[in-house]
Amino acid sequence: VPIHRVSARTGEGVEALAVYFPAGATVGLLGSSGVGKSTLVNRILGGEVQRTNEVREGDDRGRHTTTRRELFPTPWGGLVLDTPGMRELQLWDAGEGVEAAFSDVETLAQGCRFRDCRHQGEPGCAVGAAVADGTLDPERFASYRKLEREVEQLRARTDIQAREREKQRIKALCKAADRFRPRG
Repeated sequence: VPIHRVSARTGEGVEALAVYFPAGATVGLLGSSGVGKSTLVNRILGGEVQRTNEVREGDDRGRHTTTRRELFPTPWGGLVLDTPGMRELQLWDAGEGVEAAFSDVETLAQGCRFRDCRHQGEPGCAVGAAVADGTLDPERFASYRKLEREVEQLRARTDIQAREREKQRIKALCKAADRFRPRG
């Protein structure tokens, strides 16, 4: 996925976005409140068409200023959809995407002692060693682990067999808990 560094305040890099807005194209802006979606729309459109707000001083978090989705024609012929802030964005089928985005981690993982290494302190874990020696940034690895967990949660929700296994696991836990419950 191409990454573009843009500044809604200065206009730096905004022209590079023109390729995404040809006639007939619609681009939706997604993100948390206060990240600058409406400010970017204003910059793209060359005026104050959307109301914006500063982030809160106490915690630097966004304020819910945009309250509905709104579609605007861009100078390049396409449309831009401004949206209110999102609380959650879930991955859909990101397994291969995570592997591609974190190919460095995947390459390191090939050097692990165990093929099924989870990179959680197992002996001979090449990924853990790379984090320890500074070869792999701990924040990058944390991002990898977070996305890996999200993909696994998605698979569990969409995989019928996984749902059945989870159901059986919960049933077994409840049965075990019943043994410790006082009777009478």
